[in-house]
Amino acid sequence: MQKQEKDPKFWNTWAQRTLKSALTLQKFNTNRAKNLVFFLGDGMGVPTVTAARILKGQLNGQSGEETQLEMDKFPFVSLAKTYNTNAQVPDSAGTATAYLCGVKANEGTVGVSAAATRTQCNTTRGNEVTSILRWASDTGMSVGIVTTTRVNHATPSAAYAHSVDRDWYSDNEMPAEALKNGCKDIARQLFDNIPNIAVILGGGRKYMFPKNTSDVEYPGVAKHSGTRNDGRNLVQEWIDGKKAKKGHYVWNKKQLLSLNPNNVEYLLGLFEPADMTYNLERNTDTDPSLPEMVEVAIKILRKNPKGFFLLVEGGRIDHGHHEGKAKQALHEAVEMDKAIGLAGLMTSVHDTLTVVTADHSHMFNFGGYTGRGNPMFGLAPMLSDIDQKPYTSIIYGNGPGYKLVNGGRENVSTVDYQENNYQAQAAVPLTMETHGGEDVAVFAKGPMAHLLHGVYEQNYIPHAMAYASCIGENREHCSGRSAALRPVLSSAAALLTVTRLLC
Repeated sequence: MQKQEKDPKFWNTWAQRTLKSALTLQKFNTNRAKNLVFFLGDGMGVPTVTAARILKGQLNGQSGEETQLEMDKFPFVSLAKTYNTNAQVPDSAGTATAYLCGVKANEGTVGVSAAATRTQCNTTRGNEVTSILRWASDTGMSVGIVTTTRVNHATPSAAYAHSVDRDWYSDNEMPAEALKNGCKDIARQLFDNIPNIAVILGGGRKYMFPKNTSDVEYPGVAKHSGTRNDGRNLVQEWIDGKKAKKGHYVWNKKQLLSLNPNNVEYLLGLFEPADMTYNLERNTDTDPSLPEMVEVAIKILRKNPKGFFLLVEGGRIDHGHHEGKAKQALHEAVEMDKAIGLAGLMTSVHDTLTVVTADHSHMFNFGGYTGRGNPMFGLAPMLSDIDQKPYTSIIYGNGPGYKLVNGGRENVSTVDYQENNYQAQAAVPLTMETHGGEDVAVFAKGPMAHLLHGVYEQNYIPHAMAYASCIGENREHCSGRSAALRPVLSSAAALLTVTRLLC
């Protein structure tokens, strides 16, 4: 506790400052969103947001609870319901289809409606749905994808692919029947479906090269070699197709940061064979950080006078939680928050709608009546009243952290529970921890950000963003007489005026 916190005046002053800020929101920003920036923290449920906030503060020498994440500063916060059409607790593919394509879908499928069945290739045709990335591209906006996972993972793939199985990364992972029936792997669709994606940055190199092709960074390491059975070199095909269009392919940080964005129209960066490494383990000489990738992406995309759409995924938050490695997950969340702050500095709230959300939550939480400033990865202040052993504040409902020693719960004081890869204790033993089913927060700022309010279905998000940017199916309000009668106006008084006009 800080000394000034003992004085009621400190809290009253802070509250009054917050109130004055809230009162300025009575006039909404109804500008057209020239640019759309969509940040997706994979698995970033509300407990993860709170824990990341505290961690961010503690990394800066504070107690942490009073810290603000960049997303905390956004004026509009709402809740999205995350269930899939066939699942109460969703996966990242069905949710990606919802928040990118505007249609709820079955778990495990990307870019197809709920009429498609997972793994059944013959249910693909006729059930394809398009994403906000395509809507933006079709109107002349520049579009880009940045992720810390492989670029053909569940989240980014819903932006461009139509696949009844999220795991069809290359043709090597596909059943013979699916190939025979004409279904394409996701890596191939990345380049075939929307060839004018201006920026593609992330991992996933091995899915682009012929089987057994040695990886440029890990030569001779079999697990990192190419996987494609069709013999195609998708990277080289991309390079050949973009030669006359200022296209550049890079596979390491030095190459990325040496580019002059003014001389780049198309950029493909694949920095790892599969997913990029956790930021705590990242080779800072060879692999770019998420903020570094975002900075380059925006510098390239913003050259388009028609604006841009950028999807940014902090994808390894999810992986850290699945592995029960809370420290990895939370550091990934803090890193994404840095990228959000950087994007904010590079854009303007006057013409850029920025949305931050998660696809789903996890069985992650923290508690135990910890005191103010308790280390995020520290112990609760009391012992269990059953086995008289200590426990960490962070705990998972299920996962690989369930450990028995001599028939009882492991005594965490005998292990290094603050180590980067420590697997926090879990109540139920599972090889991999599972997602959670609760709603996720949606943070928004910029033009029409107020459309993202209340509690709604997750598939509403891209429709609201498209409305703000005058793309997709809602364009009547963008020109002519309809513009004066926008269904969403800047104040309650204006709304009343329009109501009278329409009666």
